[in-house]
Amino acid sequence: MMEPLYFIRKNMDFEEFYQLEALEGWENIASTSLKYFEEDGNRRISIAELAQELTSSSGECDPLYSVDETSSQDFEATYQPKTDLLKALAILGVAAMGAVAINQSWVAANQDVAMALLFGIGYAGIICEEYLAFNKSGVGLLMAVSLWVVRSIGVPSTEVAVSELTHAFAEVSEIVFFLLGAMTIVETVDAHQGFKLVTDNITTRKPRTLLWVVGLVSFLLGSILDNLTSTIVMVSLLRKLIPPSEYRKLLGAVVVIASNAGGAWTPIGAITTTMLWIHGQISTLPTMKALIVPCAVSLAVPLALLSFTREVNGMGQDCPNVLSSEQMAPRGLLVFFVGIGALVFVPVFKALTGLPPFMGMLLGIGVLWILTDVIHYGEWDRQKLKVPHALSRIDTQGALFFLGILLSVSSLEVAGILRELANYLDAHVPNIELIASVIGVVSAIIDNVPLVAATMGMYDLTSFPQDSEFWQLVAYCASTGGSMLIIGSAAGVAFMGMEKVDFFWYLRKVSGVAFAGYAAGIAAYLAIHNLHLSLPTTIAQVPFLFGS
Repeated sequence: MMEPLYFIRKNMDFEEFYQLEALEGWENIASTSLKYFEEDGNRRISIAELAQELTSSSGECDPLYSVDETSSQDFEATYQPKTDLLKALAILGVAAMGAVAINQSWVAANQDVAMALLFGIGYAGIICEEYLAFNKSGVGLLMAVSLWVVRSIGVPSTEVAVSELTHAFAEVSEIVFFLLGAMTIVETVDAHQGFKLVTDNITTRKPRTLLWVVGLVSFLLGSILDNLTSTIVMVSLLRKLIPPSEYRKLLGAVVVIASNAGGAWTPIGAITTTMLWIHGQISTLPTMKALIVPCAVSLAVPLALLSFTREVNGMGQDCPNVLSSEQMAPRGLLVFFVGIGALVFVPVFKALTGLPPFMGMLLGIGVLWILTDVIHYGEWDRQKLKVPHALSRIDTQGALFFLGILLSVSSLEVAGILRELANYLDAHVPNIELIASVIGVVSAIIDNVPLVAATMGMYDLTSFPQDSEFWQLVAYCASTGGSMLIIGSAAGVAFMGMEKVDFFWYLRKVSGVAFAGYAAGIAAYLAIHNLHLSLPTTIAQVPFLFGS
């Protein structure tokens, strides 16, 4: 019988392991491994069944037991109905005060000021999510509805606001459906352990070589998947390759930098680049040719600098392979190629049909859905490998956050507030390179999605035509700039949670090299653009043979 802790980690992915850690009484490793697994790795029972069995063994079983609760006894001991009632009344009171305030005549007469204040308050709530215990998705949705209510009060008739909202929602929904489709495909591939095909090819254990290999693989994954998914896949791989150490944290930070850099140069990588692509500010091949070198430079510089750090050179010996990879599900290889092919085909679909990209993404889901239904027909014990189960696992609250933010920004756009801000910047900061660079720096502090949405509202295609230097720089800066702080991107936040990395550790160890890479990438872009250099078209066409 192998050592229990090793046995559990060997046969359990990182998400299941976190769920197991949350169970009261899980520390009895030997007992838990016997309950959860057969010796050959086949699963006996589910996490939920194990949770119920562990609580039953303690003498009591709470029918409402949740793995998120420390214990039902503690909950009963501290539960105070009056406190909950007061909280509910407080929320209702604040909502009533907000409704009264919005309907004041001052709001209608000073619509721009009222909307700016609402947006500022809502955005402060999003930034301070961890301290206020409010989920940013809920804050974003409340902010969006409130802004559009103010807009409806400030226009001559409600019909005007409804028409504006309908147009804005049509544009926003394209991005949301695109995201939902991409997340569903990735979750389906991941359920089949399809990414094992990529991660199993990382065989080196030499610290400095592994640093570069992890960076390169993360860069390539980030160009096809979103930066969040790439980070989750790669950090979970690192857990299987490297024991907990400063070196593993450093590799995780490299994953964040590489995923953000890789996502910037393709239209299906970073969400900000996707937004610019869907709305026509950039097109596929020109953007890829213009940004692939700057993005590669923004990764190469941090890798070169980190190669000389004590954490890398002080390893002294090759890193042991402490854990092994999960087993790929049946037909996992087929699902991997079909799923990745569906993602890569989206720009081709847009070029061939002229239809919006989200239609190509929906086509990919449909094909993958039918495929998984067919190949797993009659396999009732593998329902979790099908698309319906993937739909239950996608980041729905993340999609709702994008919906709220984009609708909020669109309300400021139709009200003319963003145009006024653009005019102010044009008058005081005439250098477009500086404006784009500042957007990237700010994105390290503030979420880059609303920043790019606001930029798109400030400047239209008459100000800067498609594939202009400004839009390409915005695509680069908004994505790579988030690497400078661990809270600057979804990839950084995921890494922070998975590896329990401290904000100040990242600030000390990584922020400096990330900024050096960010600045070097901008310099590389400007040098190529001003010297009229370009990559051979065939090189840039490797990921996408067609595009527009």
